[in-house]
Amino acid sequence: MGAIVAVLNKKGEDAAETAVTMLEILKLRNVEAFGIGSPITVKIEKSIEALRNQDIKSSVVIGHAFSKILASDRPQPIKLENATLVCEGRIYPTIKEISYIEDVARKLPQSHEEAINTIIKKTDAGLALVLAEPEKLIVGRDAMGVSPLYYGESTEVAALASELKALWKIGMTKARSFPPGHVALVNAHGSKFRPAKTLAYAGAKHITMQKAVKKLQTLLRHSIKERVSGLKEFAIAFSGGLDSGLTAFMAKVAGVNVHLIHVSLANQPEIEYAKKAAEKLRMPIHVFVYNEKDVERVLPSVLWLIEEPSPVMASIGIPFYWAAEKAAEMQFKVMLAGQGADELFGGYARYLKDYARCGSERVQRTILNDIFSMYEANFERDSKICNFHNVELRMPFATYQIAKFAMDLPLELKIESPSDMLRKLVLRRVAKNLGLPELIVGKPKRAIQYTTGTTKALKKLAKREGLSMKEYVQRIFQTTFKKMA
Repeated sequence: MGAIVAVLNKKGEDAAETAVTMLEILKLRNVEAFGIGSPITVKIEKSIEALRNQDIKSSVVIGHAFSKILASDRPQPIKLENATLVCEGRIYPTIKEISYIEDVARKLPQSHEEAINTIIKKTDAGLALVLAEPEKLIVGRDAMGVSPLYYGESTEVAALASELKALWKIGMTKARSFPPGHVALVNAHGSKFRPAKTLAYAGAKHITMQKAVKKLQTLLRHSIKERVSGLKEFAIAFSGGLDSGLTAFMAKVAGVNVHLIHVSLANQPEIEYAKKAAEKLRMPIHVFVYNEKDVERVLPSVLWLIEEPSPVMASIGIPFYWAAEKAAEMQFKVMLAGQGADELFGGYARYLKDYARCGSERVQRTILNDIFSMYEANFERDSKICNFHNVELRMPFATYQIAKFAMDLPLELKIESPSDMLRKLVLRRVAKNLGLPELIVGKPKRAIQYTTGTTKALKKLAKREGLSMKEYVQRIFQTTFKKMA
C-alpha cells in the first residue's frame, strides 16, 4: 500500500524532478521506501532526499511511496521487459497481485494497453495502476473506484496521483478523479479514455424477494470471504447498525478473528447500543470516547487527508480517522467497513422525501446517481484516511457484482413505501435470514456524523469563533494547506 504518481512532459523534457516533488508532499504518511522509474530505469530509496540525487532523465516518470501491509507487498516501481509499472490497491482474493499483473503485461499476446484493460475487466479489485512506456503512460482504475486516483493536464504536463495534493503541488488546480472502470492512454497529444468495466443501468429486473435474498447472501458471502482470505485477524469499523453488523457476522462465519472498533464523542446513546450489539454477536468490541478538544485537534489532519473543505465530509471523516488510528495502534493492518450499502440498497432518509414528493421513478434516479458517485462521496475519502494510518480499507459491499445486482433490483425490494423508516429491505431480510439479532436487523439508519456527535461538536467550535460551520471548516482547511503544502 501507499501512493502512486506519474508525470508525462509533453515537450519531451525531463519529468523526474516533478515526480519527486509530487512524492515529497506524500512523505508525511508512514512510508518505508520511495521509488521512481522511467520506462527503462527504476530507483528505490529510503528517503526522498536520496531519491532526488538519482540521475533519471526521462520525459515519462512514475513513482511510488511504499508502506507494507501483507508480507508479499514490495517496493515499486517494478521493471518489466520494456516498461515499468506502479500499482496501488488490491486484487481479491489476496493472491500476489503484482506477480499476476506482471504476468498479464508480459505474457499475453497483446499490447500493454490491452493487458491493463484485461486486468481491470477480469478481476475483482480495488486497484489503480500506471504503466510507463517511452513517450506514453497507460493508466487503469478499478470499476468501483475503490482505490483513489486523480489526474490533471496542462499544455506542458499530464500527471496522475493517488492524492489531489500531489497534483496541486505542481499547479494542477483543476485536477479531478480518474473515471472508475476506465483505461487511458496518455501522451503528448492528450489523454484518451475508454471504458473497460463500468456500471450501467438498463432498467429494473423482476425478481422475487426470496430469490433476491438468496442471491445477495451468496454475493456478500463470496465478497467477504475473498477480502479476509489469508488474514488471521482484522478490525471492523462498527456502529452496531445493519451494515457493520452484517459485515462482522459474515466475517466471523468465514473463520477469522474479528475485532470491533467503535468511536464516539462522550455521552452518545449509540455507545451503549454498540456494546449491546457486540454482546449479541459475541464479538470483542473496543470503544474509544472523545471530546470537543479531540475534534478540534484532529480536524486539520482530517482536512489534509480528505482534501475538501466540506463540513459534512469532515464530520464523517473525523470518526473514521479515529477508527483507523486505533486500528493501527492495535497493530491491525486491515479494517473492513460497510461503505456503499446505503447507496446500493436505499438506506438514506432523504430518499423518502423524493419518494413522497415525486414518486418512485424520481427516487430510483436519485439512488442511481448516488451509486455512480459513491466513489467520490465516500470511497476516496475513507481510503485516503486509512492509507495515512497504514491500514488497508476493505469494503465488501463495494464490488462490481454487488453493485450491478443492486442496480437491477426493483425499488420495492429496497424501500417498501414512502413511509418505510427502516429501508434497505432486502439487506435486512438477508440479516434476518442469517440469524442476526433483531437489535441489529431492526436498527434505524442514522448518519455517523450525528450518532458520534461530530457535527454538533464542529458547530460548537465554529460558534465559539463567531463563524458558521462552513466558514470554520473553510478557514481551517486554508490554514492547514498553506502550512503543510
